[in-house]
Amino acid sequence: MKYLNYTVDEGVAIAGINRPPANALSRELIEEVNQLLDMVENDPDIRVVLLHGEGRFFSAGADIKEFTEFSTSENFSALSTRGQDVFEKLEVFPKPIMAAVHGAALGGGLELAMSCHFRYVSETAKLGLPELQLGIIPGFGGTQRLPRYVGKAKAAEMILTSEPISGTEAVQWGLANRAIPEEKLLEEAIKTAKKIAKKSPIALKTAIEMLQFTKSASFYEGITAEAEGFGKVFITEDAKEGILAFIEKREPVFKGQ
Repeated sequence: MKYLNYTVDEGVAIAGINRPPANALSRELIEEVNQLLDMVENDPDIRVVLLHGEGRFFSAGADIKEFTEFSTSENFSALSTRGQDVFEKLEVFPKPIMAAVHGAALGGGLELAMSCHFRYVSETAKLGLPELQLGIIPGFGGTQRLPRYVGKAKAAEMILTSEPISGTEAVQWGLANRAIPEEKLLEEAIKTAKKIAKKSPIALKTAIEMLQFTKSASFYEGITAEAEGFGKVFITEDAKEGILAFIEKREPVFKGQ
């Protein structure tokens, strides 16, 4: 794979995202996440997957420049649906998947991390969904998963203000499990992953299946609505302005059109 590779250590597939400079989630990278799952699912030597980012970030968000390649609401909704499908595959995957988040997990990067079964973060990491700053909305399940972790009010604050929270705050709000000094993050995450890898694969798979019953039917209704809303918002003039402003590194001027 071009951007996502892994090594195996004592039953743990340690997968690193390497797409400089910010590990942005392009369509190709999302497909590589799907490919990774296919590769490890039936490998008996792999019992746990640990996902982390190489370089400065876990993933600083979606590849905004790719958005300029689409023109219709249907195109954008299809992009959203595909990302949702891959991230749902992560969440229901029969082998435990944990994320080690440092630097930043923003937008699609946070949506990817939230799809993992649990998260360790660096104390100074920034986690957020800043899409409204671009005149768009989260489209890879963020509007549905974030409230499950931090509650509806905190999720509303994070989404509507576009302001991220720190790794330490993410633990306090239930978005992450542990906040660790960045220099020790991957070491501690690997240690936990190896501990899990010693468990019975059958018991691990069954436990993950049972955890899925905490998701209500409305979650999937919300996911479908999110994809539709993602496409609807993307063809507005405000979205075009927000994306252009991001590319031009300036403040957007939204007019409600």
